[in-house]
Amino acid sequence: MRSRRPVLVATAVLAVVATVVGVDLVRGGDPDRPVGEVTARENQPVAVPSRQAEQDPTTLAARPPRPACDRISHGFAPSRISVPGAARGAAVVTPPRDVNGIPGTPPLSSYGKTVFAWDTQQGTRPGERAGNVLLNAHTWPDGSALGNRLLAALQLGGRVVVSGPRGRLCYRVTERVEVPADIQMFRYYAIRGKPQLAILVCSGTRLGPGVWTKRTVWFASPVRPS
Repeated sequence: MRSRRPVLVATAVLAVVATVVGVDLVRGGDPDRPVGEVTARENQPVAVPSRQAEQDPTTLAARPPRPACDRISHGFAPSRISVPGAARGAAVVTPPRDVNGIPGTPPLSSYGKTVFAWDTQQGTRPGERAGNVLLNAHTWPDGSALGNRLLAALQLGGRVVVSGPRGRLCYRVTERVEVPADIQMFRYYAIRGKPQLAILVCSGTRLGPGVWTKRTVWFASPVRPS
């Protein structure tokens, strides 16, 4: 049976959260507490077409530009996520939940700070008709992680594009919420109601290794392509 503990997951867990749920949820969300490098490759650079290719009508006809958003009527596994000003095709990893049912976070490594974690055990995929797609990312004290860029760039009304092997779905941020790290946020784990993304990062003030005072959550709804 799938666990749905209504506990606010974090990419770097506060000690006060540990007292609420009775466990240390993760080993921390910043490089002061490393767990070793991951061998997965960094995001690949996007190929830029040559000037000749841009002007060749045969090439253009063979490779028509892909629309920014697709009409999606099925759930799909996300593999890349783009957020203007924060991420261009950031990879998606799928760490398992821990023994207490807490969604996993990206590895604490130079690669892990650039990617999103998707909680597959929530059972909700982009494109499905109900429930939250749970995502999280790391915030690092030096400001270099994906979570830091999301905090700076992703505002109310912002755009999130989720891509996978079966399509590309666009979302618009409908709510950005900042809460104390020890608050239980039940609606983050919603499996009913309107379909949306729920993206979580650590925020507020960093008090020490893996200790942040707040969490920021973005809720984003699908955008119907024009």
